[in-house]
This record gives sequence, C-alpha cells and structure tokens, in this order.
Amino acid sequence: MVTLILIAVAGLAGQLVDGGLGMGFGVTSTTILIMLAGLGPAQASAVVHTAELGTTLVSGISHWKFGNVDWRVVASIGIPGSIGAFAGATVLSNLSTEAAKPIMSLILAAIGINLVWRFSRGIVRRQVAERPHSKPFLGVLGLFGGFIDATGGGGWGPVTTSTLLSAGRSEPRRIVGTVNTAEFFVTSAATAGFVIGMWEDLVANLAAVIALLIGGVIAAPLAAWLVTRLNPILLGGIVGTLIVTLNLPVVLKALGVAASALVFVRIAVVVVGLALAFRGWKKSRENSRAAAEKEGASQSKDEVNPASAAASVSATR
Repeated sequence: MVTLILIAVAGLAGQLVDGGLGMGFGVTSTTILIMLAGLGPAQASAVVHTAELGTTLVSGISHWKFGNVDWRVVASIGIPGSIGAFAGATVLSNLSTEAAKPIMSLILAAIGINLVWRFSRGIVRRQVAERPHSKPFLGVLGLFGGFIDATGGGGWGPVTTSTLLSAGRSEPRRIVGTVNTAEFFVTSAATAGFVIGMWEDLVANLAAVIALLIGGVIAAPLAAWLVTRLNPILLGGIVGTLIVTLNLPVVLKALGVAASALVFVRIAVVVVGLALAFRGWKKSRENSRAAAEKEGASQSKDEVNPASAAASVSATR
C-alpha cells in the first residue's frame, strides 16, 4: 500500500511538472518510481509508458481539434520515433537491473542538465522563420528521441520539443501539438516493446499503472492552476536540478566514486542548479519587461502616425 501511494505521488508530481512546462511527466515520474518506490528501471519505464497511453491519446486529439498538428511532421518524426522507442524498450527489457540502473540514471541526469541549462537562459522570443525541416533531420531526431524516451523512462519532449523550438521554424503551438501527437505513437511502440519483453512484470505492476494514472488525474486541474501562478522558467530549473541531484550520484557510484565524495557532488549540484534557475528567472523577467516596453513604444508610435498603423493592419490581412 505504501508503494502504491508513492507511485500515485509520482504521478501527481509528474503531472504538476508537465502541466507547468509542457514536458517532464515521464522523466519526473520515472525518477521518483526508481528512487522512492523501489521499482527497477525497466519496470518503472514500462509503468510510465503504459500510463501515458491514455494521456498522450487525449492530448493528441485535443491538439488536432485546435489545429495545432502538422501531420506530415508527425509522420516524419513519429515513425522513426516509434522504431527507436521499440528498440529502446527491447534493450532495456533485456538488461539486468544492476546494469540498467546506472545507464538510465545517466540518461536522466543528461536530460536534467539539459533542462537546467535551457531554462537558465530565460524565455527568448524568437523570430519564427517558416521553413520546413528536412525529412532526414526529423528522422534522426525522432529515432534518437524515441530511444532515449524508452530507455530513460521519458525524454521525448525534452529532446524533440526543445530542439524544434530552438530552431524557430514553426509556431510554438504547432511544434508542441505536433510533438505531443507523435508521442502517442512513440509511447505505443515503447509499451509494445515492454509487453513483448516483460509481460509478466507489466501485469504484476498493473496496480502501479492505475496508481500513477490516479495521481496524474488528481494533479491535472492543480497543474492548470499552478501554471498561472508559478514562473515556468523557475519551475524548469528546479525540476532539472532535482533530477540531476538524484541521478548523477548513481552514475558516479557505478564508476567507483567514494560515498563521501557523492555528498559534496549533491551539494554542488543543488547550489549550481538553483543559482542557474534563479538566473533564468531574472532573465525571463528582464525579457518580458523589455518586450512589454518595446510593444508599448510601438503602439505609441502608431498612435502618433495613424497612417502607419493603418498600413500595418492592412498588411496583416
């Protein structure tokens, strides 16, 4: 019973993060399932992906109805992503727990470092240049993202969404909607790989899947409220720091680093991570303030020159 409660807490925490950042359910949930609930890496990833079948399906349908999905990109990134996810699930299912744990922790730590670094820069409003990505680029990105997602228990969003957003070749809403829709196929492929590789373990952990879903459902409305109250840049930095703090020592321990040294590693990660999170929060406020001032100056200029404002409106029609 205590284990199921911890798993429900993992689902709740994962959904809070995902609701605030638009990514991170798998990474956060998997970390908590391994560190607190005592599940093995393969079991944790299987539970998370099975629970995500429902959430990614609903998410994809919602984005499709709101016109946020580019189906050509879904196919270009989703098919290779599914292949990578199935391969990753198969590899993880056939690894021993002792061998899999440091590998998964390394992947999770890398994702955490990526989150810390990404959010330390604050939100930078990019000029969108509508140019399609090449199919080979999307194929490699999908294959890599799918493999990382399955072997790391999550990571599809941090890998693919972050990369496509940084390229600035499409509207953010279209990127998020397209990647989330493709994630359903990636999750389905990963789950199929776990079903084939560890069916008995998955059946034995069916209660864990339900508990994770319950925690996520409970957190969904709270996450929607939280995103209006908490700065997502600060949340992203803190979550990334937590993920690195929990997973990096596991990797270093497997490499033979002394336990006493790991204490200092954790302290250093927390100090540096929180400092970078605070830096990102400050930069995001400065960026927002500068954007608001620029917009205000532009509006004032249009008021002074009505002809210019009229021309601008006509150009957008």
